[in-house]
Amino acid sequence: MTDEEPLKEIPESIFADDDGSADARLAQALIRYSRGKAPLAEVVEALAYARVLVPVLADGEQRVVGRHGLEQDHVASTGVVAVQMPDGRAGLPVFTDVDAMKAWNPEARPIPAEGPRAALAAITEEWAVMVLNPGMETTVIPRPAVWALGQGEQWRPAVAEGVVAEDVVVAVRDAVLLDDRLKAVEAEPGRRSEVAIVLRLIPGLTQPEIDDLLRRVQRQLSSSDVVAHRIDSLELRLAPAL
Repeated sequence: MTDEEPLKEIPESIFADDDGSADARLAQALIRYSRGKAPLAEVVEALAYARVLVPVLADGEQRVVGRHGLEQDHVASTGVVAVQMPDGRAGLPVFTDVDAMKAWNPEARPIPAEGPRAALAAITEEWAVMVLNPGMETTVIPRPAVWALGQGEQWRPAVAEGVVAEDVVVAVRDAVLLDDRLKAVEAEPGRRSEVAIVLRLIPGLTQPEIDDLLRRVQRQLSSSDVVAHRIDSLELRLAPAL
């Protein structure tokens, strides 16, 4: 297995004239996003057509902690690098240009790849996210967007302009069964996660009853394809029944 194996299906001739500079459309999308003038979806859309650089490291490369709390770690079988996010998840670092990658790690070797191919590499390694230009103005591409890129589909965020998408709300309500303890289920933007699932409970429940209910709800949510594919992270929130 060679260093380039996860990406070797891309013919090198596609990038024969590549000078290592950033894709213009992707660079503009990142500038607009960093200034609050464009949603992350615009960056993801640009990635679908852009060339990015995936760093590889030689076997034996040691772990080092980079800026923004991201830890670099090599994958010995392929040389493809993972970064560990502050929340413990692993991500694939990708860069817009050679200078950005060298500033992150001068020992890394750039492998050019189309955005969807880089997403497939992350999926193959079972890494949750893609991290665009770590060490600079880092942009995290969430798991559902990575999956959409890898499958050639348009990413539809679960939350847009502070509102949870209607199909996500419907999927959450369909997945969770109401009973005598649980009177309603709502979905709203999360405080610590992308989406908060609000469970409205009757008063007077004991802690064991609440714990049992939470386990049931978690099982039911995990069985929903829409929840799994559309929501990057979620939290459960308890509230009194209205």
